[in-house]
This record gives sequence, structure tokens and C-alpha cells, in this order.
Amino acid sequence: MIPVTRSPWNKRRETYARQLRAHARAGALVALAAALVAFSGAVQGNSWLIVISGVGGDSQHRKAFVEMSLAMIDAAQGRFGLPADHVIYLAEEQELAPDRIDGRSTRGEIEVAIRTVASAAAPGDQVIILLIGHGTSQGREARFGLPGPDMTAADFAELLQLLAAQNVVFVNTASASGGFVAALSGPRRTVVTATRGPQQREATLFPRYFVDAFALEGADLDHDQSISILEAFTYATSEVARAYEADGRLRTEHALLDDNGDGVGSTEPDPRVGDGALARRLGLGPAMVSGRDEAPTETADDVELAALLGRRAEFQDRLEKLRERKAELQQDRYFELLEELLVQIAHLDAAIREREGSHR
Repeated sequence: MIPVTRSPWNKRRETYARQLRAHARAGALVALAAALVAFSGAVQGNSWLIVISGVGGDSQHRKAFVEMSLAMIDAAQGRFGLPADHVIYLAEEQELAPDRIDGRSTRGEIEVAIRTVASAAAPGDQVIILLIGHGTSQGREARFGLPGPDMTAADFAELLQLLAAQNVVFVNTASASGGFVAALSGPRRTVVTATRGPQQREATLFPRYFVDAFALEGADLDHDQSISILEAFTYATSEVARAYEADGRLRTEHALLDDNGDGVGSTEPDPRVGDGALARRLGLGPAMVSGRDEAPTETADDVELAALLGRRAEFQDRLEKLRERKAELQQDRYFELLEELLVQIAHLDAAIREREGSHR
């Protein structure tokens, strides 16, 4: 068995973990999870966010699209620690928030943004692309409304080829967005749409609640101080259903999530039998999966690195299985096991980065 190399990051993690164990179990675990996320972000810096708000059509929607977009960005940078230079925001008009908007959400600017991230992101990084706006469809072709020519699902699919080595989360919260699932589905892709088909053309409630999942409290179902894409999806769909029921209206939107590459989205994803396994391991902040096993790199022949990555995958699998068993365990026991796994994963993350650095 190859030993984990201890680095300054390892020592800081271990010191912090020892201090936390002196506190009450539940409070210590919450603090530890937050600290490990922060340390992991400092070492990895491997998440990118592109937010695109489209044509509003009227002042009310233009304002709402910008507000939701900025709330998502504020959560990414403030709550989850994304560096400012890992975030790009494109909107209908820069004048709507001149200090926050990086450019207009035209087809050309979107291509530049994706190419920029593709050139900077490393294999295994995660790239989240969030669309907030209005959608349309012509026949079976889904479109997203932009200033200038709209973009189809096929247009985005072509651009996403630039991110073949990254874990891509593509979230289209617009109306008539269901057609994006089949067009964008593929390996290392998590695709979320606000509707399940082109016939659902009413303005959607999904984007508000999807953003709220990251910006507010209440979506962290496993209490690990992070919000996965699956948790955000589950929270948003639940809140959408609740809102329609409260208003006594017939529900006109049913969100889909696809992350197993079969091109078929699920309204209720279950990681044990279908969609959801990748989505529950990705979110804002440091990526919870590396995906490096699928991305050929110059370190492919490094036996020690391969062993570290294998051990990291094993511990990640243990973590997912523990979360599935949470309801079966006493709270103190669950927190104890969770703490042990988080510390081990943190050690391995540091060792992997240190080993990768030796190749640069």
C-alpha cells in the first residue's frame, strides 16, 4: 500500500481536525466539513461558473433574471468560496448591473466565455453553466432566448465539446427546455431542465428555487455544509410543486435531471437505480469528484498517482454509502463515521495535488 505523503496542507488539516474533536460531536462535524471544503478549495480551485441570463421581454423579467443571476454568483463566491476569476456573468444588457455583468449574453459572447473557461480549466475540473431566461421551441428543436440570434440545444452541444475533459453541469431553467436533455447528455455531463418537453411554455418557477437552494438554508439534506446539484434539484422541484399547490394551479412545469448519459431525464432521480449518482457529488465550490480516470493526462503512467486516485474513489464511494445509511444510524455514530471519511478524503486530495504538481 502506498503511503499518503504528508504536506503542509495535510498538517493543517490534521491539526484542525484534532481541535474540532474536542468540541461536541454535532457542532464539531459541521465546522470540520466547512473547514475541509475551504481547505480543499484553496488546494484545488477546480470549479467554474458561467451564468447566462437571456432576453427578459419586459422590465419585470429583465430585473428578475438579473437578481436571480447575481444571487447565484453571490452564493458561489461568498458561501462556497469560488474565486471571482472563476465566474463569468453574461446578461441582456450590461447597464442592468454594470459592475457585475461581464458582457452581453449574445451567441458570440457565450462562445468566448466557454472557450475562455475551457482553456483555463484542468481535466477533472467542474464547469457549471446556468441559463436563466425564456425558452421556445420550433417543432422538436429547443431554443434559449438571447439578444440577437437565439441558441439551440445543438448549438450548446457543439460548444460543450470544448469541455470534454471536465465534469459539466448544464442547467437550463427556462420554459420549453426539456429538449436540451437528449441533445446535451453524455459522459461526465449533468443536464438539468426546468421542463420535460417543448409543450411546457409557461414562465417557470424553477430558477428561483434552484438559486435559493444555494443562496438560502434548507437544501442541505445530508448536513455536510455543501449543496450538491442533486440536492438543489430536489429542493427546487419540491418548492415548485408546493407553490403550484398553494396557488391552486395546475402544474405546468416538471423538471428533469440526467447524469448517466442515456439522454433520458428523470423527474425523481434515484442514484441507486438511475440518474443522480454524479449530480449528488457535484455542486458549487470544490468538485467532489475528479473524473480523472476518464481524462487522459500526462500523469497516466504514474503508478503512485493512480493508486492515490483509486483510494480517493474508494473513500468517496464509502461516503456516498454512508449518506444512504444516515437514517439507519444513531446521530453520534453517523457524525463520527462522516468525520473520519472527510478527514481521509482531505488527506488524499492533498496528496493527489502534491503528486500532480510534481509533473508540472
